[in-house]
Amino acid sequence: MPDGPIDLHTDVAHPARMYDYFLGGKDSYEADRSAAEQALRDFPSVRLTARTNREFMHHATKFLVGQGIRQFLDIGTGIPTEPNLHQVAQELAPESRVVYVDNDPIVYAHARALLVSTAQGRTAYVQAEAQDPAGILSSKELTDTLDLSKPVALSMMALLHFVPGDVYKIVDTLMGALAPGSYLAMSHVTTEFDDGADDPDGMARLLQVYIDRGIPVNPRNRDQVARFFDNLELLEPGVVVIHRWRNEGIEHPPSHDKRVSLYGAIGKKV
Repeated sequence: MPDGPIDLHTDVAHPARMYDYFLGGKDSYEADRSAAEQALRDFPSVRLTARTNREFMHHATKFLVGQGIRQFLDIGTGIPTEPNLHQVAQELAPESRVVYVDNDPIVYAHARALLVSTAQGRTAYVQAEAQDPAGILSSKELTDTLDLSKPVALSMMALLHFVPGDVYKIVDTLMGALAPGSYLAMSHVTTEFDDGADDPDGMARLLQVYIDRGIPVNPRNRDQVARFFDNLELLEPGVVVIHRWRNEGIEHPPSHDKRVSLYGAIGKKV
């Protein structure tokens, strides 16, 4: 991790701090809170979206532990909100090892909360950009913590729509370095449920709040999200709204899909 003082860039909104605000956290600044409140006015369901995404991360992690995964690479970690991924994994499999990656200096400032591992397992934190997959893979924190000759679950929750550039190449580079039997678990924002440009309840109105503050965001449709899994075995039920991924017995009306507007999926490298 970097040394020296940390510049938190508190004068500009950051998606990780806005997400923390939506989840009820306290690690935000005036610029973040102002942007978040505007987002709530334009898309009142954004708190539900954030909570549901967090629940999907928990659900996916438990599923992956059940598939025998004991190593996780979580990129786009965000500000620690308990239970964090390692807590979910290590509750079921104490020997689990987790590497967290984020580029937000405030996440680094709170990284100690991510490093409290069980005695049998291990956690580490890498301060890095998602656009530098080679740097992530070669970081000492990762190579000291994960054995890439054995399966790893790559977790990228609500991240890639914020990442500029060729995100498919980023995912291919990361998955290409992982052993057969590894998994990709991800969620991604979509505007596919919007009713048009002037939809008062549409996700596009929320995304415009980010764009207006200089935060790039690129929603994708189901086919574009499925493309991330082109070289993987896409597990059933495929690319679905996150609250519908293997949540048997839990009923959600169709209107709930629009309120969440995040696709999720898990694929396996064979």
